[in-house]
Amino acid sequence: MSRVQLGLNVDNLDQAVEFYSKLFGTAPAKVKEGYANFAIAEPPLKLVLFENPGTGGTINHLGVEVDSSETVHKEIARLSDEGLFTAEEIGTTCCFATQDKVWVTGPSNEKWEVYTVLADSDTFGNAPEHESDSQAACCGSSGESDSSEKATAHEPDAPAVCCGSA
Repeated sequence: MSRVQLGLNVDNLDQAVEFYSKLFGTAPAKVKEGYANFAIAEPPLKLVLFENPGTGGTINHLGVEVDSSETVHKEIARLSDEGLFTAEEIGTTCCFATQDKVWVTGPSNEKWEVYTVLADSDTFGNAPEHESDSQAACCGSSGESDSSEKATAHEPDAPAVCCGSA
């Protein structure tokens, strides 16, 4: 099953979890310090919340969750053929999950990932490198970073961004 992912920055995670639980009539699938996600059946949506005070209400990143690594690799090939490929991360740990993913950057610098979750993780994993503190978006500023799990960049300045675990 594929579903769209929406990663949102929120000022207060507890308030956001309460609000979105009521809005979608479901509890979050995962809640960790500074992070929560919802696997919403109808409409099919992966809603990921990142506690980033001062940036609440902004889009963190967008994505499409797919069912297998095979699909991710097909998307890597397709997006490369289209000239859209930005970076790939295979077996990376991000947002409390081990994932395979490919990243593209839209014309307005919006970040999209196509990813699959391979396994749950007790650690946050990679945090992206940012140009400034105000860009400490995707995985928040409190995550653990493992420099051995960097993205393989097609473009030299491609950012290593992440997230969307089950």
